[in-house]
This record gives sequence, C-alpha cells and structure tokens, in this order.
Amino acid sequence: MNALISEISKEQLQDDRANFKVGDGVKVHTRVREGEKTRIQVFAGIVIARKGTGITETFTVRRIASGVGVERVFPVHSPNIEKIEVDRDSVVMRARMYYMRERIGKRASLVKEKRLAEQGS
Repeated sequence: MNALISEISKEQLQDDRANFKVGDGVKVHTRVREGEKTRIQVFAGIVIARKGTGITETFTVRRIASGVGVERVFPVHSPNIEKIEVDRDSVVMRARMYYMRERIGKRASLVKEKRLAEQGS
C-alpha cells in the first residue's frame, strides 16, 4: 500500500518549487477562488520554517501587516500556488527561525543577506 501511495504522490510533485530556503524573502502567488471567479493573491514575507518531505512538505511565511505579525503555512506542492518568487537570498545559521516572532519593528524583517560577490561563486 505504501508503494502505491508514493507512486501516486510522485506524479503530484512540482520540481520548480524547491529553489528557496529558510530565511529567504519570498512572494507566494496563490490562486483564490471567489464564486466563479479566480484571482491571484500575493503573500510576501520571510520563510521562517520548512517541514516535511515529498507531497506533505510545507513552509511558513511571516510578514508584518499593520504592526501585527502574520504567518501563513503553504504546502510546497499545492496546485493553488501559481509561483514562488525569491526576493532576497539570505545566509541563516538555523533550520527554523521561530526567534523572529519576538522581534518588533525594523528588526522583525532583518535577515543577514548574501552579498553580490558571494552570489557569483
């Protein structure tokens, strides 16, 4: 039974979604269905966690909206995600950045970014 499930889920995996990591600034374009209409909604923020493997892999994006921290969890391989754009590459020494939840003001969005010289190599 497990082999059958893994074979079916292998078809659902999307290869173009694995090019970001924890600490990166991303824009997640999601399809929102309202009645018969669909539109694209953008959620921009910092990736603070990635969990799971395969079809069950998720990532958490955090942003500050009107002075309040907002987090949203997205499945990596969801068909409702149009695309994921990476705004800022970062250098982070942690697998999960839950410490960002305690930060206030400008520090809530500060992450050590890659320099242009490091990106070339």
